[in-house]
Amino acid sequence: MLGSTHGTLTTDSRRARVIACGEQRPGPAVHDRVDDLDVSGRPLSADVPDLARFFRPGSLAVIGASDTEGRPNTGITRQLLAWAERVGARVHPVHRARPSVFGIPCRASVADLPEQVDLAVLLVADPLPVIEELAEAKVRFAVVFASGFAETGQEGAAAQQRLAEAVRRSGLRLLGPNTNLNAFERFRDDLDGPAIALITQSGHQGRPVFALQELGVRLSHWAPTGNEADLESADFISWFAEQPEVGAIAAYVEGLKDGRAFLLAADRAARRRVPVVAVKVGRTEAGARTAASHTGKLTGADDVVDAAMRQYGVIRVDGLDELQDTAALLARARAPLADGVAVCSISGGTGAHVADLAAAAGLRLPRLSPEKQAELHQWIPQYLSVANPVDNGGHPVGDWRGRRIIDAILADPQVGVLVCPVTGPFPPLSDRLVRDLVTAAEETDKLVCVVWGSPVGTEAAYRDVLLGSSRVATFRTVGNCLTAVRAWLDHHRFVRDYRSPFDAAPRTPSPSFRKARDLMRPGQQLSEHAAKQLLRAYGIRVPREQLVTSAAAAVRAAAQVGYPVVMKASGARIAHKSELGLVRIGLTSASQVRDAYRELTDIARYEGVSLDGVLVCQMVQQGVEMVVGVTHDALFGPTVTAGLGGVLVEVLRDTAVRVPPFGEEQAQDMLAELRGRALLDGVRGRPPADRDALVEVVLRVQRMAMELGEHIAELDINPLLVLPRGQGAVALDALVVCR
Repeated sequence: MLGSTHGTLTTDSRRARVIACGEQRPGPAVHDRVDDLDVSGRPLSADVPDLARFFRPGSLAVIGASDTEGRPNTGITRQLLAWAERVGARVHPVHRARPSVFGIPCRASVADLPEQVDLAVLLVADPLPVIEELAEAKVRFAVVFASGFAETGQEGAAAQQRLAEAVRRSGLRLLGPNTNLNAFERFRDDLDGPAIALITQSGHQGRPVFALQELGVRLSHWAPTGNEADLESADFISWFAEQPEVGAIAAYVEGLKDGRAFLLAADRAARRRVPVVAVKVGRTEAGARTAASHTGKLTGADDVVDAAMRQYGVIRVDGLDELQDTAALLARARAPLADGVAVCSISGGTGAHVADLAAAAGLRLPRLSPEKQAELHQWIPQYLSVANPVDNGGHPVGDWRGRRIIDAILADPQVGVLVCPVTGPFPPLSDRLVRDLVTAAEETDKLVCVVWGSPVGTEAAYRDVLLGSSRVATFRTVGNCLTAVRAWLDHHRFVRDYRSPFDAAPRTPSPSFRKARDLMRPGQQLSEHAAKQLLRAYGIRVPREQLVTSAAAAVRAAAQVGYPVVMKASGARIAHKSELGLVRIGLTSASQVRDAYRELTDIARYEGVSLDGVLVCQMVQQGVEMVVGVTHDALFGPTVTAGLGGVLVEVLRDTAVRVPPFGEEQAQDMLAELRGRALLDGVRGRPPADRDALVEVVLRVQRMAMELGEHIAELDINPLLVLPRGQGAVALDALVVCR
């Protein structure tokens, strides 16, 4: 840990509140400027609520205040009074039956408040009747602790909806319901350096991060969002990203209220190079099991959340311990000078173990040069390996040689991070080692990480020396150290090259849109022929083909298309033709074409399948079979999937997903994520595939998703045959389900 001496899907994404210079306008404001909306009519920017008066109000009203000992409201009132004193807020207790509370004159109602109040805290079971009173008094913010809302089921959800509608009409901003006192905690004010701002939907899950202050890590804010009837995690991410004291944002998220708002908030943080580290619960398979397309069956809800976070640089971790360590490192460590990691230990076994774990975590461990190894062998016995990991043997770090070893490793231009695992205390050697590491860290711009492996944690070397340092990053486990280092390197690599996809998002429909829209059939599945017409409208290449309704026409079509040909039944309700025996490939003569036509139509009649005809298609071979598609995610809207295709697509399940808008770089990243990406490079003597053409198809499908998102429930191109480099890609089959 670096030392300190220096928390529902109802929001209409087309709408956003207007809050400027502290002024609040009742009701949601519709974006009405073309440059505020993308081609699908969704916002490209979000208004950020000015939360300064929430966290540091000039005046505070406590509705339902009490000083009767033994009552829950009394303890809350007492904590609010102490907090108000710390932030310099004037307090106005409100209670109909009390003349005063803790010696402060009590107002009978909100209407009697002597001034416009910045923040009202509602200690009442039913907050709904009070909201209108707060609006009349022009209160800026309100907090509702009461439970019994959406967390309790349908009846509670209906009550929360009524509360949210009342808040929307009022113009005030509300935290909760079902929140707690975390926003009003006592934060240490004796800690320096960049701070962590904390967001939790469950207050208890934030306690470990809050406790970082005891290890010298500064916290600046805590937003316990509760049920998010109004203010949500995205609002706090956006505001925290603009606060100069915030070095990182840590979040515990149970559910995202509005996918688009979350992306806009993450984008704002990425633009400002503020890292966001999040635990997002719910890594369960929640895909659409009844989807007609392969794409719809391949992507679950958590896959989309994961991809969306990666797109915008949100670092997703699994545990609260990882949240602590990763957020602390990202908040306080300087930008890396190099991405190489060096491991130095007193034991060859320890060093090898850590090196293996580092490589598995995706970290680069450069081999030190012969010259550097020779330098290290001045102080380390020749029989010990110093190539990286560096095995110092133990004894050299107990005297003057230890500092020389540390400085020599840090001086290597390949090395940006030094990781030193200390498996347990062994004074005086370990005491000397950590002192040398601390002083070296103070004199270098490179990152020094120490893993203090003792289960006790009361040793002076740990409590006083390591935790007392402003520059050493101290961890208790190797896993957390490597996770944090990888996140730190990834974050700085990401923000260095970050270009907001919202800046380049299309704002007007393409020429293809009108033609494509006319092909849509609401609530129906298109035939393969119609689906391919849709692809053609967007410039996606399909084979030469003709739709025919007789055997004679099939023969003529085959002659025009050119042998060999493929013949397929075409109908609006045929999802998987191969499984029904409705495909014939490699036909080389007129007699084969006639026979195939009769067989396909006979099978269709037997299976009760309605046809609009039979497709006679050019046979395209020698390529890599991929799948590219669109599904509609309940949270984020249309999403784009790309992966290995063909008949085994659902068995391999090798796909990547992105949420529009995204650019060419993200499309390339999708391919890089695939386990079978080597197939695109050419294997077993096959030529490399046309990656550029595949990326172009992904981007064109994304354009379809954005422009036709309201019309398409699913789109599935499978297989998309990616031909050898320079020859393009061809959509051999396509399925489209209209909304």
